[in-house]
Amino acid sequence: MSLKWEDSLEIAIELCEKYPEVDPQYIRFTDLHKWICDLDSFEDNPERSSEKILEAIQMNWIEEAN
Repeated sequence: MSLKWEDSLEIAIELCEKYPEVDPQYIRFTDLHKWICDLDSFEDNPERSSEKILEAIQMNWIEEAN
């Protein structure tokens, strides 16, 4: 399955599995953006992201981590 920016929950789940030691509440958006783009299943244009999208992914990750 290829992930796009709008797949915020699925991206959050993959990040939670790949970075279990990270507290997503304190992640910088620059790091979050890079980690998302580095996911094997991520296949979207890196320039299509926005603060709103990154925030949605971060919120889903926080929920998944708890």
